[in-house]
Amino acid sequence: MSLDSLAPADDGLVGSFPVMGEDDVRAVVATARTASTWWRELGFDGRAARLAAWRKHMWRRVDEVAELIHRENGKPLDDAVLEVVLTVEHLHWAAGNAGKVLRSHKVNPGPLFSNYAARVDYDPLGVVGVIGPWNYPLYAPNSAVSFALAAGNTVVLKPSEFTPAVSRWYVDAFAAANPDAPAGVLSLVTGFGETGAALCNAGVDKIGFTGSTRTGKRVMAQCAETLTPVVLECGGKDPVIVAADAEVKAAARAVAWGAFTNSGQTCVGVERVYVVKDVADAFEAALLRELEGVRPGTGKGATYGPMTMPAQVDVVRRHVADAVERGATFLKGGPDSIGERLIEPIVITDLPEDAVAVREETFGPTVTLRRVDDLDEAVTLVNDHDYALSASVFSRAHGDEIADRVRAGQVTINSVIAFAGMGAVPMGGVGASGFGRVHGADGLREFARPRGVVRQKFALPGFELITLRRAGHVMPLMKKVLGVRHGL
Repeated sequence: MSLDSLAPADDGLVGSFPVMGEDDVRAVVATARTASTWWRELGFDGRAARLAAWRKHMWRRVDEVAELIHRENGKPLDDAVLEVVLTVEHLHWAAGNAGKVLRSHKVNPGPLFSNYAARVDYDPLGVVGVIGPWNYPLYAPNSAVSFALAAGNTVVLKPSEFTPAVSRWYVDAFAAANPDAPAGVLSLVTGFGETGAALCNAGVDKIGFTGSTRTGKRVMAQCAETLTPVVLECGGKDPVIVAADAEVKAAARAVAWGAFTNSGQTCVGVERVYVVKDVADAFEAALLRELEGVRPGTGKGATYGPMTMPAQVDVVRRHVADAVERGATFLKGGPDSIGERLIEPIVITDLPEDAVAVREETFGPTVTLRRVDDLDEAVTLVNDHDYALSASVFSRAHGDEIADRVRAGQVTINSVIAFAGMGAVPMGGVGASGFGRVHGADGLREFARPRGVVRQKFALPGFELITLRRAGHVMPLMKKVLGVRHGL
């Protein structure tokens, strides 16, 4: 049995891939387990050298892989190149910083154990399974893959059934750049949901998942059967707050890009905007100006491409239909903007907060706007949501103050989505948007197991705490010392 990857632009065949069953997946994981000893024993410097070779190999072929992303995912070629840029930049950061973050370090054992030394080690987990999405088929899986590899793990990648060709290229690039590496350092398994479930139960030491909240719950439930830990980067309904002192034109420019880039198929993309009424008219006018000439398509002049997954068009259609029933105002676009795979920009206002276009992840080229009386109302509405992936705030003087009040995994001030390009900044969700982190030091630690090691340097005859024959003066003396220490 095989699955065919079809181009969203014309349904042309990109490639055919095997649908791998449980036995196939277990065999791949077993090979990864065997390779893990070699990969771990390379050490941080040895792994960094091989990850650098991989990164350079990919960048020398940037046009080749960008064309493949464009073909299989549908995004414009320039956006595909940007995805490659982010991929190699994150790989560079992970390889260059793993040793600094994860090397053993000493810790203070405290006064009661002053005759001990203590350290914390960070051991690789072993084999990490990564389940990737289709919207950023190179960048998103790499966020887990590169950090897991840099931490010393081998990795088995299961891509979306909509974009397996990109992942095949990515895995093959590692092998081509590292011909001395044994099979199994980075492997690919392909198939549908059952293949992902098989990976969860194949004996991996952790699963890194990026995708919808609904699928994330299934992955977590599957992993619970074997107590396999997970890091889940799930859906978002990311808000923007535009304060009265915002630079309105800059805010509109950022919202236009954040809402409509990649056809709105971005988990950290802009989906809802709360504008303080003092600047609402100016913001709406500026946003509409930014959207002049913006159009979907498959050619060079298109701003963004077709929807990658046909079922996602139905979600957009349902959200727009609900908005119509609720009497919403469409500042731009509407039901007639939705084609079979191409969707014109849609801007909706006058929607109640319980509308599905406000409560559910749309994942399409739409955005909702709401006028608010003040920042307190904006913050309340932003935080009154199951999703809490990322958020943005526009204010000349109060950005940090507002950001501190927002419930989200990451907040951008006077911009949108910028954190996603920064290797040093952790990324992950809160609530229905998942838990755990990729990127940054926290992303490296997600794929390592802390291990405490303590060693007695010398004995203290007559003052031992850890003994069944404790001397009678030990406890009274300890109480006096701790009385001083704790202020009694």
